[in-house]
Amino acid sequence: MFGTNPAVKTIRPPVWTPLGGRWVPGVPPLEPGDRLTRYEFERRYAAMAHVKKAELIEGVVYMPSPVSNAHSEAHGDLMAWLGIYRAATCGVHLNDNATVRLDLANEVQPDALLRLDVALEGASRIGRDGYIEGAPELIAEIAVSSVSYDLHDKLCVYQRSGVPEYLVWQVDDRRVDWFRLREGQYVPLTADSQGVVRSEVFPGLQLAVPALLEGDLATVLAVLQQGCQSAEHAAYVARLAVAA
Repeated sequence: MFGTNPAVKTIRPPVWTPLGGRWVPGVPPLEPGDRLTRYEFERRYAAMAHVKKAELIEGVVYMPSPVSNAHSEAHGDLMAWLGIYRAATCGVHLNDNATVRLDLANEVQPDALLRLDVALEGASRIGRDGYIEGAPELIAEIAVSSVSYDLHDKLCVYQRSGVPEYLVWQVDDRRVDWFRLREGQYVPLTADSQGVVRSEVFPGLQLAVPALLEGDLATVLAVLQQGCQSAEHAAYVARLAVAA
């Protein structure tokens, strides 16, 4: 009868992973489509210093392709818009590509987000190791088009996690969708006759969508400044100051 000789051990080659500019054994690399726990995802991500962005969506690893010029320019305009609001609204935090732990199967890295501290009735907090935990008040993503996972798998995750507002700029489709969470479901915010959409979570935060799509950042920021000079925004800033 044939069997395995217990004295003979099967030798398997070690798994090699780039870390700190050198190769070290022991941690398997992240691969798109891997199904991992959040803890295993973080372990592998931390060992891959050359990887700048990876996300865990419903337990599946996503690793976006290199950033195009169109995506990069759109990201710059988005951050300029949110940065002006952040500067005018003491108590609001702005993050660029920050890691956000939503639950044990979802760890995302949004293009941009606005959040409030727990002391200001915010729903997220900074964990002991410096990462955001919980749902920020506003998440913004730049997508290539409507076929992107930003408008499908990610949207469902943000909705279930209770992210109050979610903005998606579809660069190729020349479209911006801004969703508001109502009774557990995302519904689109409606633009006024001038194409301006206003946040219901952050008073004074308003976006001139036609100007944004045309690359007219000056008009986008001018319209935002009007919102930041409104009585509604002043009252909000005063309310945050009292709560701080």
